[in-house]
Amino acid sequence: MRSLLDGGAFGMVICSPMLRARRTAELAGLRETGAADATVEIDRDLREWDYGDFEGLTTPEIRERHPDWSIWDGPWPGGETAPDVAARADRVVARILSSGVDDVAVVGHGHFSRALAARWVGASVGAGRWLDLDTASVSELGWSRDERVIRRWNLVAVTA
Repeated sequence: MRSLLDGGAFGMVICSPMLRARRTAELAGLRETGAADATVEIDRDLREWDYGDFEGLTTPEIRERHPDWSIWDGPWPGGETAPDVAARADRVVARILSSGVDDVAVVGHGHFSRALAARWVGASVGAGRWLDLDTASVSELGWSRDERVIRRWNLVAVTA
């Protein structure tokens, strides 16, 4: 992943508070431009989608009780709904847009990152279902002619 990040220096680096995300940021060498040490801001809004009562269960296990279940459509007993996740994603987008920084690195988790990308382009959280995302991949959200776009998605480093 580090090889895909062009040196790892960004105007702002924000990260989920979860240990696995913080460790990913560290391993990727992410830091703010001009920072001697890795400067990463923790943002609780970047935590993974709360599965509630389904936390720790596999999709097949959940579907034994709810045959048509998906994280995108629910149900979400005891967990976050799609509108809850949309609200968090929208706060992250607003934070990025108001930061005045052109290059922001965001380190998060699979389902929430897919929801964040969907919200970046103005789509519903459910559109994240079509954005497959591998572990330790790099994606780039950006601009094209004053429109928010997904510039690159799900890039993984090729290893020998």
